[in-house]
Amino acid sequence: MWRSAVLAGMFVTASAELVVKRPKTRAARAEWLHRFAARALKRLGIEASVVGAYPTRGAVISNHLGYLDIVVFAAIAPCVFVAKDEMESWPVVGWMATMTGTVFVARGHGGSAMRAKGGMQAAMDAGLPVVFFPEGTTSDGSTVLKFHSGLLAQALMCGAPVTAASVRYCVVEDNGADVSVARDVCYWGSARLVPHVFRLLGLRGVRVEVRFADEPIRFSGDMVHRKLAAVEARAAVVGLMGQGAGAEKKATADCTDGRGSKQIP
Repeated sequence: MWRSAVLAGMFVTASAELVVKRPKTRAARAEWLHRFAARALKRLGIEASVVGAYPTRGAVISNHLGYLDIVVFAAIAPCVFVAKDEMESWPVVGWMATMTGTVFVARGHGGSAMRAKGGMQAAMDAGLPVVFFPEGTTSDGSTVLKFHSGLLAQALMCGAPVTAASVRYCVVEDNGADVSVARDVCYWGSARLVPHVFRLLGLRGVRVEVRFADEPIRFSGDMVHRKLAAVEARAAVVGLMGQGAGAEKKATADCTDGRGSKQIP
């Protein structure tokens, strides 16, 4: 319960800061989100580590396990997200996402990715990496879903390097036999948001590891071959994860093997 109160207090404080300061540039808004996300992880007791270097430019693509992914990537470094347009209407969170420069896209609507290209290009021109999740939805982590090619094609049309990343969660403390990373940390399927948030806030010992590829993806075709690019992008993310051991084995394993890992301050 106390974590719920802490989270509510952080939203109130952060919202007030946005209203008062109203950061004018994309870089200033991304910096604000970075500070807020880093504080949120620390106050909620979620330990995060990074393997590899967060790219300073271009696009970053990753598997997608839930709303916590956005907090984690923002906590590592300032960035801009591409998100579903439904988030724009969420109370408080939607307003904050808009204020921090999120690029919204309507999934499944013709031409939506093309319209998002302008926002992605503007963020990249401002020197900010753009993070998006080509699966287009979340999963329980047992597999990486098919990648959609729309946003990826727009990133390539911007002439941006595309770097693969992966995110993995684990719980290292005993929270009871019925606790599952796939159910209580990952947010997917028909799970209801508010009950899931309360379950997550009640967990102890949550850790997350983010891995970044050493270099951008080298696509074998040009931007016209968007379907092939999506396949190659998915393969790059899967390769970072060492996919194939099964969801629960992955979820309960140590989050890092210690090589090149650093904690988010």
